[in-house]
Amino acid sequence: MFSNPIITIAIGIGAIIIGLIFGYSMRKSMAEKKTGRAEDIARTLLDEAMQKAEAKRKETIIEAREEVHRLRTEFENEVRQRRSELQRAERRLQQREDLIDKKSLQIESNEKKIEEVRQETQKMKEKTTVAYQKQLTELERISGFTREEAHENLIKNIEREAKYEAAVMVRDIENEARQEANTKARDIVGMAIQRCAADHVAEITVSVVPLPNDEMKGRIIGREGRNIRALETATGIDFIIDDTPEAVILSGFDPVRREIARRALEKLTVDGRIHPARIEEMVNKARKEVDVAIKEAGENAVFEVGVHGLHVDLIRTLGRLRYRTSYGQNVLKHSLEVAHLAGLMAAEIGANVRLAKRAGLLHDIGKALDHEVEGTHTQIGGDYAKKYNENPAVLHAILAHHEDIEAKTIEAVLIQAADAISAARPGARRETMQNYIKRLEELESISNSFEGVDTSYAIQAGREVRIIVKPDVVDDNAAIVMAKEIAKKIEEDLDYPGQIKVNVIRETRFSELAK
Repeated sequence: MFSNPIITIAIGIGAIIIGLIFGYSMRKSMAEKKTGRAEDIARTLLDEAMQKAEAKRKETIIEAREEVHRLRTEFENEVRQRRSELQRAERRLQQREDLIDKKSLQIESNEKKIEEVRQETQKMKEKTTVAYQKQLTELERISGFTREEAHENLIKNIEREAKYEAAVMVRDIENEARQEANTKARDIVGMAIQRCAADHVAEITVSVVPLPNDEMKGRIIGREGRNIRALETATGIDFIIDDTPEAVILSGFDPVRREIARRALEKLTVDGRIHPARIEEMVNKARKEVDVAIKEAGENAVFEVGVHGLHVDLIRTLGRLRYRTSYGQNVLKHSLEVAHLAGLMAAEIGANVRLAKRAGLLHDIGKALDHEVEGTHTQIGGDYAKKYNENPAVLHAILAHHEDIEAKTIEAVLIQAADAISAARPGARRETMQNYIKRLEELESISNSFEGVDTSYAIQAGREVRIIVKPDVVDDNAAIVMAKEIAKKIEEDLDYPGQIKVNVIRETRFSELAK
């Protein structure tokens, strides 16, 4: 029936279209139903939301009214509190104003009283001034001094009392410092002398050469005295051949020449061949030996003291002091002792020990040259040491050790002290104890023989005498004259080595009793 395919297809397509239209109608109908329900639901939700919003608005309005009421209440309370504080402040201000008013009234009253007292005081002052002028006039009439004169006298009296009290204080301080310094100085000097303890041998100006027999004397004299003349000419020493058994005495002030002569004579007596040619040969040999001994003596002295860096010529010249004497005291031994003493004292007081030893060793080096160069041994020694670039402090100590110039360094002062200790103490020089004590007694006796002398003391082994005079008998001018007269009398009446320093001391003391 439907054999035609086109019709079949057309029917199929028509059926599909009809189905689609029916389906669309059904879906549209269903969608309209759903849309109506959704609108109803939305309208219901909107009504509920409107109701809730209205309720929330009413609730918010109520809460806002309550907050406004609370804030109004707090503000009113704060205003009430501030008003109360202001009232209290006003009451305090009012009280202060009342108090100020009262004080102002009291001040005005006090000012009136003060003015009255001032006027009364002025009147009393005027009366007192008049009375004072009357009393002053009466005092001037009685005392015979004007006001200016009395004022000047009063100032002078006060000034005099102040000067006196200052002088007493200064004297007490000086005495205390002097006592402490003297005690400390004695301790240091005593310690130095005790630790040094150097031996001293008194040198003499003659040497004795022993002979094997008296027959040797004739050989020494030679035919018509030619041998002894040759010896004296070659050595410059006097040969004394007298009755002294088996001995020849050599006399001369030059210790070096005397030593050369002694050695030469000893060699000749041992050799037995004595004639002018042999004498000259032995003298030359002895001179060379003495030169070697001089050098060794200088080197040993430098090594003993511990001084380094000395020039060779200085060491050699220092060794010559071995054969040099001063008042019988060996100068090299004296120089060694001065170096040791100065070093010990320098160590005690914190001075330069090496410098003190060096200056002490060289302080008398000029005595090795004083027979060759004009001048004092201090100046000669200073110039000689300067020639070899010695330390300026050492040069100063050499020049100042006999106070030819003022000592400006502590080491120079120590050399002065050590030199005095070494040379002045008993036994250091050729002098018996009896002569030493006698010289001290004579010094004090001469000093005490002058009118106005209270007491005198010979110190530094007789190199200084200190004389204390009575201040009410001897004034300052007379003290100067007395020092010169005592020095002149000592020169006339005493025999002594070196110099003696005369110190005249005049001291005035005042004392009072406080009752």
